[in-house]
Amino acid sequence: MPTDETHTPGTPAHDSYDTVIVGGGHNGLVAAAYLARAGQSVLVLERLGSTGGAAVSTRPFDGVDARLSRYSYLVSLLPQKIVRDLGLDFAVRKRTVSSYTPAVRGGRATGLLVGGDNTRASFAELTGDDREYEAWQRFYAMTQRVAERAFPTLTEPLPTRDGIRARIDDAEAWRTLFEEPIGVAVEERFTDDLVRGVVLTDALIGTFADAHDPSLLQNRCFLYHVIGGGTGDWDVPVGGMGALTDALAGAARAAGAEIRVLHEATRIETDGTHAEVTVRSPAGERVLGARKVLVNASPQALAALLGDEPPARAEGAQLKVNMLLTRLPKLRDHSVDPRRAFAGTFHIAEGYGQLADAYREAAAGLLPAAPPSEIYCHSLTDPSILGPDLAARGYQTLTLFGLHTPARLFAADNDATRAALLKATLAELDAHLEEPIADCLALDGNGEPCIEAKTPLDLEQDLGLPGGHIFHRDLSFPYATEDTGRWGVETAHANVLLCGAGAVRGGGVSGVPGHNAAMAALGR
Repeated sequence: MPTDETHTPGTPAHDSYDTVIVGGGHNGLVAAAYLARAGQSVLVLERLGSTGGAAVSTRPFDGVDARLSRYSYLVSLLPQKIVRDLGLDFAVRKRTVSSYTPAVRGGRATGLLVGGDNTRASFAELTGDDREYEAWQRFYAMTQRVAERAFPTLTEPLPTRDGIRARIDDAEAWRTLFEEPIGVAVEERFTDDLVRGVVLTDALIGTFADAHDPSLLQNRCFLYHVIGGGTGDWDVPVGGMGALTDALAGAARAAGAEIRVLHEATRIETDGTHAEVTVRSPAGERVLGARKVLVNASPQALAALLGDEPPARAEGAQLKVNMLLTRLPKLRDHSVDPRRAFAGTFHIAEGYGQLADAYREAAAGLLPAAPPSEIYCHSLTDPSILGPDLAARGYQTLTLFGLHTPARLFAADNDATRAALLKATLAELDAHLEEPIADCLALDGNGEPCIEAKTPLDLEQDLGLPGGHIFHRDLSFPYATEDTGRWGVETAHANVLLCGAGAVRGGGVSGVPGHNAAMAALGR
């Protein structure tokens, strides 16, 4: 990550700006670049020592030249419009495999490999015929039609519910995704428990819900996971996620925006036309003026800055694990090469029944007995994140994302619960390996295994995510309601906008809230 300075040496810092942006995560940087390119004076305030927020690359293991996407790691929702508009030097690569899900059938290790020419054969091997494969093809043809029509609306003023329904123009798809719990469609269309589970996982990433939750929280999560780019593909950022935020910071600076790290906004006061932002830095406290303030933080943080009534507390529900391996582990399923199995999303304990059991146990206050999770290997698609020596020796990175572990489970003893959950999660992975994953872990410069785990409480501590919620709060459907405003970024204060993941159409690494807040600020 490049070093950010408080301002250009030898030049005075301004006391008033057209726009002050609170938070230097990727959405704040998107907004800064758009506004500075429009000729505005823009200041970005970041409380941490570098920009990027959760979309960063770091070297988490001492003495090891591996630059991992530490918190967020795949790209789907970033519109090419933003990449083009801002002239970003940033690229993604397609994964050769969509997913692999190990299984045991008739006492024999097998699995479902999705992606490439062998997908139909893999379905047939697992289920005994082509019916599940054909149902899979029909279902995802439907979601792709929705993606092609819904994704372009994310960078437009919010459509009405009827407007986006008319744009999708598919009664079956509308009912399936927007009106009835996704569990209904999963159970009606698929019969195999493993296939059902693979479909359902997209409804649960960072979301604690049952397949039949009447709130349709799981549907909202599913929708955002299948519409990205108009295809639903999840791609690997070349150079790691930090390559994106480095490019965004560069674009913002090139357009004239100032970026100050170790500068924390502690208060916003506004009369609706002019605002004052109190800032704490190593040099002390000062007050800056602004015509508009964009807040790239959670709705809870926004309320605290303004002194407003806080919204309901959000709660994250995931375990994040980063690993560096000396080699990929051997699989019990000998029909698939580990380099294929780990090239896409590797599902663990994510059968439909297993996901339901894990949800019920967690809702009852217990750690899931068989914690569900999924893994991907960045370095198979993009080895540039590894130092030349590590790459030459065949080292690989693994990133694991665990489901159904709400923050409440860690409240009594975060450290002990984290250790217990990590042990149980890796045991579920080991059940499908011929060698324990621990035997494949690289050692850092201190001789310790290269593995780190982050609970929701850790993410709250590290990044300020409320309750560790990776989306800042529960996701919303991408259409207007009574209180959303024109762009979904408006607040009760006319010159204060929310440009973080908690905005309508926020969540994930997308830049969409940053773009939309900039458009709202410019009156477009």
